[in-house]
Amino acid sequence: MAETERQVVSTDLAPAPLGAYSQAIRVKAGELLYIAGQVGVDRDGNLPGDGGMAAQTRQVYENLRGILESVGASFSDVVEFTTYVVGRESVQPFMAARADIFPSLFPDGDYPPNTLLVISGLVREEFLVEIKAVAALP
Repeated sequence: MAETERQVVSTDLAPAPLGAYSQAIRVKAGELLYIAGQVGVDRDGNLPGDGGMAAQTRQVYENLRGILESVGASFSDVVEFTTYVVGRESVQPFMAARADIFPSLFPDGDYPPNTLLVISGLVREEFLVEIKAVAALP
């Protein structure tokens, strides 16, 4: 499939992003893929590695990649993330893990907009991060 045409919106009429995300992305209306929140478990339902934030974050993005690839899309088609992390103490470890992962997912540095929410818990106590996504399919 062809790559989605995305235009990163960056304006000084709003505050600059505080991290690895864009203020907005403009895409031509077309078919959208809404991906349910993914948690850091593998296909067998197991937490990877030590089960910590870095391992769960890597697994979440692998799960998102699998769903995107199943419909012929990639991270270059993602136009929005919504991220949930458990507890304020999880924010910096999540951001560090994401900073390690994003250069390979978004080599051009055009990161999708992301809303990061700090919550008290997810569906299972051991889950530390959940990410949902919207992709504009080519």
